[in-house]
Amino acid sequence: MGAAPAPAWEDHRVISPRDLAGADGVLRGFPTRFGMMAAQMKAFLDATGGLWRDQALAGKPAGVFVATDTQGGGQETTALTAVTQLAHHGMLFLRAPGLRLRRRHARC
Repeated sequence: MGAAPAPAWEDHRVISPRDLAGADGVLRGFPTRFGMMAAQMKAFLDATGGLWRDQALAGKPAGVFVATDTQGGGQETTALTAVTQLAHHGMLFLRAPGLRLRRRHARC
């Protein structure tokens, strides 16, 4: 069985933590690893201590999205732990627009 055909990767610039200071806002997306963000993303965020000290991200809008391969893969806990990173920087957490929150009524 051969490899499935796929489009070639486009060249994307790799950013450093310092580049976040120049952004108007930040939307972070990453895979879930056992209910937590991937170690590579955690290492990137751990390197933002200087931005925290300078309050360079304070007041900027931010959001997260996560993905996992299983239904019980820990998406909720991953998003929850990612939001703490935003809060420490003083960023404004934004949920996805257009989502309608539904009330669920328990039946007895």
